Parts: sequence; C-alpha cells; structure tokens
Amino acid sequence: MKHLKVPYLPALDVLDLSSVNFLLESKGQRDYINQANWDTFPYKPIAVFDIARSDTALYLHYFVRGFSLKAEQTQDGSSVYLDSCVEFFMKKPGKNYYMNFEFNCIGTCDASRRLSRVEKFPLKEEEYALIRRHSSLPKMHIPTEDTGLHAWELSVSIPFGLMELDPLRMPEKIWANFYKCADGTSKPHYLSWSPVGTPQPDFHRPEFFGEIYF
Repeated sequence: MKHLKVPYLPALDVLDLSSVNFLLESKGQRDYINQANWDTFPYKPIAVFDIARSDTALYLHYFVRGFSLKAEQTQDGSSVYLDSCVEFFMKKPGKNYYMNFEFNCIGTCDASRRLSRVEKFPLKEEEYALIRRHSSLPKMHIPTEDTGLHAWELSVSIPFGLMELDPLRMPEKIWANFYKCADGTSKPHYLSWSPVGTPQPDFHRPEFFGEIYF
C-alpha cells in the first residue's frame, strides 16, 4: 500500500484554475501512476500527478505523455474511460461507499458514489458543475483516435463538500487511488498509483487504495 502527504496551499483558491499548474508543480506533492498490474496490458505511458489542498478543495494536476489521443465523450456522466483518461478514486473513513472521479483529456467527467462497480449513484448536474477543470487541449470532440505521440495536462479542483469532507475537521487520512487508462484505444492500458492485486483489470477495489494524509 502506498501513501502520500497532501500539502496545504491556501493560495490555490485565489488563482484561476488555468494558473494553478506552476504552484502545484513547485509546491504540491508529486507522484507517478506507473503500476502496470496486468501482464496482458504492458503499455505504460508517462502519467504524473501533483496534489495539494486549499481551504475549500482538493487540487490535482495530471501530466500525460504517450501514444494515442481520443476524446469521444463530451457530456459529463458518459463513459470517459474509453477515451484518454485519468482517474481519482477516494473513500472517507467510516463510509461504506467510495467515489470515482474520472476525466478524459478534455475534462469531461464521470463521477459517482459507489458501493461497487455495478452499484452506483451518479452525481447530479449541479454537482458536476462544482468540479472545476482545465485542460491544455481545446474543449473539442476527438472521436477518431490519433495514434501519434501526444502530451497533455489536466488540472482539477474537487470541493471537499462534494466528498463529504469538512475542511475545518479533516480526517487524518482518506483512502484513494489514481489511475490512467484508455480502454477504447489501440493501446489500452490500466495503470495505477497504488498496486491492484486482481487477476484482471479492476479499479473498483477499495481494498487496494493507498493512504492520503492531510
């Protein structure tokens, strides 16, 4: 099981999301999504994330470099895992559910409260609106996969309230994992931050989440 400490950077709340990359890269906690857990899917694009918190939200900045670029999904709540995708799953202590936040390379989000892979309660439209996102790519439909070499970045701000975390009474830790995937491309891959010990690719396994300390 992996673990990391989330830095507190209150200045994040006064910056436009398009401007947080430098602060997150210079003062956030950096780690890598580089665990290829299944031999049948060996491809490993470069996938890096920086993480920090403010008084109101958790901030994530992803950097990805690899072959293939696809962004077919443009509507929140759609199957973004089929596109060039990064993901953040988390579980609060004392809760019997976890949350998945999945983003394709242009910032389209799929998120739910989940009891399992099949038992889920999708976010409402007004909840999706609370998740701020900024991509280095234009917000445009990329339905046909571009198999060349690409690099892209995505910054995300997820309010603590959406995760049922009180910023004035933060738990010592939560459990979480970070993923990189692209199921519907010519180079499907399933990378994780904290190793996943299942026979086949399965990100919906909270027992393999790592520890995120505040």
